[in-house]
Amino acid sequence: MQHGVGGGGAGWGQPGPRPSAPPQPPIPPAQGWPGSPPPQPPHQHHQSQPVPAVPEATGHIPLPPAVPGTGGAVLAVLLIGPAGAGKTTVARHWAGTRPVPTAHVSLDDVREWVCSGFADPQAGWNEHSEAQYRLARRTCGFAARNYLANGISCILDDAVFPDRPVVGLGGWKRHVGPTLLPVVLLPGLEIVLERNAARSGNRRLSDEEVARIHGRMAGWYGSGLPIIDNSHLDVEGTARALDEALARALSAPGGRPGQ
Repeated sequence: MQHGVGGGGAGWGQPGPRPSAPPQPPIPPAQGWPGSPPPQPPHQHHQSQPVPAVPEATGHIPLPPAVPGTGGAVLAVLLIGPAGAGKTTVARHWAGTRPVPTAHVSLDDVREWVCSGFADPQAGWNEHSEAQYRLARRTCGFAARNYLANGISCILDDAVFPDRPVVGLGGWKRHVGPTLLPVVLLPGLEIVLERNAARSGNRRLSDEEVARIHGRMAGWYGSGLPIIDNSHLDVEGTARALDEALARALSAPGGRPGQ
């Protein structure tokens, strides 16, 4: 005989009505994000999932500034001009402001590496001064080729005469190479006289010598070489004009080094 439990309720083991759970208040959404969807259950696998692309911001995108002139070209340059033209100053400034490694080699500096026994051309051009000039030019050519072989541009400066083969352009091209780019710096006579007067030591020449050299340099007109009259240009402006002249030479047929 079975006994009832629960005060006359259904017998033990028989389903009966259960009291309902009290109502739960709704969970408010996270502050600042009204109506946010409920969090999704984590993935059940560990395979890498593609990262959704982040939309790029629209608007103006600045481009890198264009490099004018010669840019990053590896060059061998010979800057020609009379005493007082500013060759060394301009060559050093051009070499120091290029966006790629560039060396400057001055023939006068290399000539003066000879201390005892230096044959100063101002004392007279003779076999000793000519031999030391040739040696200095050959040394500059070795240095330039070494820089170029290691990807470094090189600018040299010298007072090359158009009518004198001994100190002419042909020797430089033999020692540096056929891709040498010559540019002539030729301001007015009054300018070179003024600049020469500001020099000191053996770099300062007499006015007569400066005038003679300047007159001989006029022979470069009509040679086809780029000529820059920097009478009214400062160092920065002259270096910029030099770079533009070199860029034009490179863009000419057969003007690029290696062609």
